[in-house]
Amino acid sequence: MNARVLAFVSFACCLLFTPCVSCFGQESAQPAPASSTPQEIKATLQKVSDLPIQWLIGPYIPSSGPLQPLTNEERSKVYFHSTFLTAGAYVERMFSAGIDQARGEPSQWGGGMSAYGLRFGNRYGQFVIANTIQSAGNAALGYEPRYDLCRCTGFWPRTRHAVARNFYTYNRTERERRPAIPEYAGSFAAGMISTVWLPGKNNPWASGGYSALEQAGLGSGYNWVSEFAIDILHKLTGNRYPKHR
Repeated sequence: MNARVLAFVSFACCLLFTPCVSCFGQESAQPAPASSTPQEIKATLQKVSDLPIQWLIGPYIPSSGPLQPLTNEERSKVYFHSTFLTAGAYVERMFSAGIDQARGEPSQWGGGMSAYGLRFGNRYGQFVIANTIQSAGNAALGYEPRYDLCRCTGFWPRTRHAVARNFYTYNRTERERRPAIPEYAGSFAAGMISTVWLPGKNNPWASGGYSALEQAGLGSGYNWVSEFAIDILHKLTGNRYPKHR
């Protein structure tokens, strides 16, 4: 893998995201419904940085919180937090790199910790690219980039919600559902771009398709963990972790 190419592409994605969002203007920053006062909206947005498990799963919408459209500035904060400041993002890439290590893919990298480091770098680089494209696409279409915890109870209803939310999101109304096209477009593009630094001859279209399929599987799994993260932490800490979600 050409580490310089990977680092440059990832860094360029970060630099380009914020101005790209600004180019979309205020269409993606629709005001909240008239029933909410400015004070209520401000209070809701302030709570975004105080969510119990944001450090683990990234910015999300609690089950008791109102669905409010994001401004461009808030979208930028969600992007940077979910890309660089979320523990779950690194854990998922470590898991994926571990699978690649066990499979010996790509074979040219061999084994050992140095090879694992290359595989982790590859996975994280793809994630940065995918998340940048996804975030820009969501901003352009006015789609909701955050996961919303199910406003339901029961294991199976919440599981169905977690899996389904990997395939749809909300538009500017925060009520109407739309296919999560940016999610899969970003994953597909990241898979194609990764062939620039991966060793050997790789088919960009095949790599893109495989990456999109991974989004369907791993994305659903990540949503499931996000949905039940508070419950899991509550049990692991002997009921000391906040149960409110």
